[in-house]
Amino acid sequence: MKELIIFGRNAIIEALNSGKQVEKIYLAHDSHLPRKFYELARNKGVKVQKVSRKKVEELAGTKKTQGVVAILSPVEYRTPHELFKETILRKTFFIVPDHISDPQNLGNLLRTCEVLGGTGALLPKERTSPVNNVVVKASSGAIFHLIMAKTVNLSRELRNFKKEGGWVVAVEKGGRDIRQVSIPKPCGLVLGAEDRGVSKNILKLADLIVTIPMKGRVGSLNVGSAGAIAMWEAMR
Repeated sequence: MKELIIFGRNAIIEALNSGKQVEKIYLAHDSHLPRKFYELARNKGVKVQKVSRKKVEELAGTKKTQGVVAILSPVEYRTPHELFKETILRKTFFIVPDHISDPQNLGNLLRTCEVLGGTGALLPKERTSPVNNVVVKASSGAIFHLIMAKTVNLSRELRNFKKEGGWVVAVEKGGRDIRQVSIPKPCGLVLGAEDRGVSKNILKLADLIVTIPMKGRVGSLNVGSAGAIAMWEAMR
């Protein structure tokens, strides 16, 4: 899916101006962009991340990049309100990946979400893997059947969801045994990365924190596995 990658300043500026869904912009450490470029990206809510020139060239598949590449989203994002409305209407769930930077894990979660009857995902712009070809492949195309929404303020949108009648459920250590509770619906299931967990500010506004009991020596589950358990319990 090479069409998800564009490179060169002018091409990226045109993509931003045209309203294309740009996931992220990668800039080589030894390159510089005009201030107007940064202002445009910021106004569109797109993050510019500095990386090695080698990574820029690997993403583009060429050395003629002008030191900058962008990842375009393969999906059309909808508003958080649309996601909430559908979730409430169907009395089901959506997922909230928090600090999940691995595209394989994100894709696996989206696949499970669709299979188990979830409506989609609310993605924070700053703390989640960009939706790229790896995510699409790992989801086995399930992403195209889901409502995908993005936000610059996860806490605010989850509060809005609660005002509309939804519940926020976080999967994290130190909560109630997931086997002993009935997960309320409609709900947003917040799933954190193995190393960082769910953000503290999200935990504070959660209506319920559930924990998957573990008896082995490893002590943690891959987020894809933990998410599958949580989603199954939500629908059980």
